[in-house]
Amino acid sequence: MSAEGLTILPSAHGVGETMDRLAAEVVGAGMTIFARIDHAAGAASVGMTMPPMEVLVFGAPKAGTPLLLAAPTIGIDLPLKALAWQDEAGTVWLAYNQLGWIAQRHGAASQPVVQAMTDGLARLAEAAAD
Repeated sequence: MSAEGLTILPSAHGVGETMDRLAAEVVGAGMTIFARIDHAAGAASVGMTMPPMEVLVFGAPKAGTPLLLAAPTIGIDLPLKALAWQDEAGTVWLAYNQLGWIAQRHGAASQPVVQAMTDGLARLAEAAAD
């Protein structure tokens, strides 16, 4: 499984715990959580079932604002999002958009904050999934 611009990691935890761990890492890094979306609960609300799947929407205005100023269209991809889901075999995965891919998409790849955000996001995801 792969999709352009995504990093996908296996998680050693269930979907909820993976997202709890990621949320704790995000807050610990001084970032803001804007939303947490439970897609399985949404499916259940309309009488459908699906394996666990959640999205965490988060960011740091201090890091994101220079990107938004450089390329306003990047606002369609910011704040950052991470997705955790359980596949049919029971494996849990954690995925996020690569910031370099996002920045390239919007012509902001030369912004100095991109590499720092890329490295930080990788650390957060790895800590949540391990």
